[in-house]
Amino acid sequence: MFITLEGSEGVGKSTLIDLLKDYFSDKKIDFLFTREPGGTKEGQAIRKILLDKSIELNSYSETFLILADRYEHINKIINPALKKNQNILSDRYIDSTLAYQGAGRGIDQKELEFLMNLLNYPKPDLTIYLDLSVEEGLNRVKKRGKSDRFEKEDLIFFEKIRKFYLKLVTANPEKYFLIDASKPIDEVFDLAKNCILSKLNEK
Repeated sequence: MFITLEGSEGVGKSTLIDLLKDYFSDKKIDFLFTREPGGTKEGQAIRKILLDKSIELNSYSETFLILADRYEHINKIINPALKKNQNILSDRYIDSTLAYQGAGRGIDQKELEFLMNLLNYPKPDLTIYLDLSVEEGLNRVKKRGKSDRFEKEDLIFFEKIRKFYLKLVTANPEKYFLIDASKPIDEVFDLAKNCILSKLNEK
C-alpha cells in the first residue's frame, strides 16, 4: 500500500512520522518511510538547494528541481518497493507540488499536471492531510528557531496553500483523510494510525 502525508509548515509531520515508525516497527508491520524532496542520494542534494535561504530560485526552476527529485524518487524508491508489495509512507508527494508551486507560486495547475504526467507516477492509495491554521503553523516554526527557504514566505503564500489543500480534500473524500493538527500529538497519532490500519485491513 502506498500512503502519502501532506500538510503545510509546522503541522507536525516529522513528529507523526517518528511515532508511526516506532509503532509499525514494534508491531512487525513492514513499512518503508521516505520523503520528498530528499528520498534518494540525488534528492538529498536537490533538497539542500531547495531549502537554502541564501539561494533565489525562479518558480519554474524550483518546480523542475522538485520534479527531478520526484523522478529519482519514483524510479529508485517507490516503484521498486511497490513491485515487492511493500508498504510505503512518503512525507510529501504530488499534492505538495500542486499546493506549493501551483497555488503558492502561481504556476498553472494544468501545466503542473502535464509535467507530472510525464513522470508516469504511481497514485497513492491514501493521503493523510494534517490541517492547521497558518498562524499556528508559523508560530510553531518560529519556536523551532530555524526556518528554511519555504518557511520564510509570508502569510498569504501559506493561506493559498492551505486553501488549495482543503479544496482538494473536500472534493475527494474517498482519497483523503483530514486530521486536525491542533489536537494533542497523541490524538493525531491515534487517528493516523487507525486510518492506516483500516486501509491495510481493506487490502
